[in-house]
Amino acid sequence: MPKAPYKKRNSASQASPYAQAAAKTKAANNVFRMNTDIGQHVLKNPGVAQAIVDKADLKQSDTVLEIGPGTGNLTVKILEKAKKVIAVELDPRMAAEVTKRVQGKPEQKRLEVLLGDVIKTDLPYFDVCISNTPYQISSPLTFKLLATNPAPRICILMFQREFAMRLFAKPGDKLYSRLSVNAQMWAKIDHVMKVGKNNFKPPPAVESSVVRIVPKNPRPQISYEEWDGLLRVAFVRKNKTMRSSFLSTTSVLDMLESNYRTWCAQNNIPVEDGPAEGPEDEPMNRLEVQGEVDDELDGAMDVDDDDGDVPEFLRTTNQNLICMRQKKTQAAKRRGKYGNWFGRRSDRFSRTKPALQINAPECVTKASS
Repeated sequence: MPKAPYKKRNSASQASPYAQAAAKTKAANNVFRMNTDIGQHVLKNPGVAQAIVDKADLKQSDTVLEIGPGTGNLTVKILEKAKKVIAVELDPRMAAEVTKRVQGKPEQKRLEVLLGDVIKTDLPYFDVCISNTPYQISSPLTFKLLATNPAPRICILMFQREFAMRLFAKPGDKLYSRLSVNAQMWAKIDHVMKVGKNNFKPPPAVESSVVRIVPKNPRPQISYEEWDGLLRVAFVRKNKTMRSSFLSTTSVLDMLESNYRTWCAQNNIPVEDGPAEGPEDEPMNRLEVQGEVDDELDGAMDVDDDDGDVPEFLRTTNQNLICMRQKKTQAAKRRGKYGNWFGRRSDRFSRTKPALQINAPECVTKASS
């Protein structure tokens, strides 16, 4: 009678039930693996989350906008104090997770989840914005919030520390830049607190900071395009002055002159009396100064030619000296006002050579003629 087929068990199939359960748990957790490419760093410290909510001074009637709720650690803290939370999430997995956090609870009715990119999404009305911001969209998100009409009452945002320091930097600071001027033109910005990288999961590569942004009300009545263009010219170089920034661009000079003439015409001011004619006269002034310096150099090199009572040996020496000085004067004029570094160096080295050459028939001939 043939034997019944017997299937041999390998070592993997004989694993303990605990190992199998761990494998299932690991597979389930892989679904929520954080995608750091889109800035998914979940705030895991409940103390930091509570401190952020407290800094917002929420009212029971406030509608709060949250960008990137993640797993909802910050969302549940906001729901305890606000009337409604509008959470904008790009990842569908995270949107499902934050919805699951409040499922079957009274807070479920007060949570609205919008799936999409916050930069491209038309935002509904909200009073306060609280966000653990994905660092890739820090700048566009900041100016999108400042451009929202009506503007929010306050924004509590977490940024990369260097970006946050640029936002509230003051004139004279090392990080003071076009971003600082542009943001502080539309809002009052101050630093709230620092947040270490170990408060996130997974930890980011940089430190973070929380800033408070209070938009100005009413807003400055200026054209944003013109203001931004002015800042782009002013901050085109890090250590450049305003004068050199404007005078180095022809189109900017033409625009400034046109605006100045328009302003003078509106205020009945003669254009000839204004500073618009100044830059045209400046090159002439420089030429006059250069000419004065050359005249002084020529005067310094003039030597009295009355050598009637001088012995023949000293007369020849004096003539050679005059010839050498004339050559040096001509070389100095060709180089410019003071010459370059190599010219000064060559003059310095020439002092080590013999100052006088007695046997110089060419110079003697020119001097005698």
